[in-house]
Parts: sequence; C-alpha cells; structure tokens
Amino acid sequence: MASNRSPVAPASYSRPAIALHWLIALLIICGFALGWVMTDIPGFTPTKLKYYSWHKWIGVTVFALAAMRVLWRATHRPPPLPAGMPVFQRLAAHGVHWVLYALMLVIPATGYLYSSASNIPVVYLGIVPLPRLIAPDPALKETLKAAHVFLNYILLTLVVMHVIAVVKHQLIDRDGLLSRMLPFLK
Repeated sequence: MASNRSPVAPASYSRPAIALHWLIALLIICGFALGWVMTDIPGFTPTKLKYYSWHKWIGVTVFALAAMRVLWRATHRPPPLPAGMPVFQRLAAHGVHWVLYALMLVIPATGYLYSSASNIPVVYLGIVPLPRLIAPDPALKETLKAAHVFLNYILLTLVVMHVIAVVKHQLIDRDGLLSRMLPFLK
C-alpha cells in the first residue's frame, strides 16, 4: 500500500493540518475554561448542567478531530524545523508534539469514562446518545476524575511551554518557525 507521505517536506503545514491545529486549540481553550467555570458553580443548577453538557460535547469533538489530526500527521510529512535548531530543541519539539497528540485523545477518553463510571450519559450535541463503555463504579469514578483533572493540568503546562517556545523562535531566534503554522507570516 502506497503512503501519502511525500519525500520532501513542505515549507509550511498543509491547510487541513493548519485548520485542525487551530480548531482543536480553540476547542481545548474553550473546554478548559468551561471546565474551570462549571466546577466552581455550587450545587446542580440548570446553568451548571448546561455547561457540563457543552464541556462533554467539546471533549467528544476534540477527540474526533485529534484522531483525524494524528491520522493526517501519520500520512503527511510536516514542514522541516529551522536549519540551525539545536538537536535537543528538535527532540523536545517532536516529543512535546506527540505527548500533546496523546493528551488530546486521552483527556477526552478519561472524561467520557468518568461520565460512564458516574452513571451519567453523554448525549452528543443533545441528539446522539453515546454508549456507556464501563459500568457505574464509584471508586473508578473518583480515579477517572482525578486522572482527567491531572492530565488537563499537564496539557495546560505543555501548551504554555509550546506557546513560549513559538514566541521565542518568532521574536528572539527569528527563524520563521511560526510561518509553518501561519504561512501568511512569510
């Protein structure tokens, strides 16, 4: 079976990769902010329940888009890193990207399983009921909740590091790294 992976890396990411990157980033920001707000609302108000539904919808959407992004990345060569980038930075960039991809899949999965363990259905967009993958389990519910929160803070830390690295490359190194994801900067 022939691979779509081209032998020569392009100068910037493809339009689908760029669109997926920014859409997933926006959804993650919204989901994280919503998660923070909804968990601070006391009791079970209609607003809190609505926010939980929206948070779940965002999570399911991020999972689907991240799966598409990983498949796209597996079949399309990314643009090259800047020529003068030190080896340790190249290794860190590749490592962080793959951990980010993993977290974009694992975090929604832990949230989904947390809902199942809590005996709370996930109805995507209020229309499509998703199957429960595990039986209700109070002990597992607490473990999945802790994992979901912990992994989100790891994601937040890595995203902040990612943004700092991009800003450093743009403002200090001036090596054009950001133009790979924003081609209009060239």
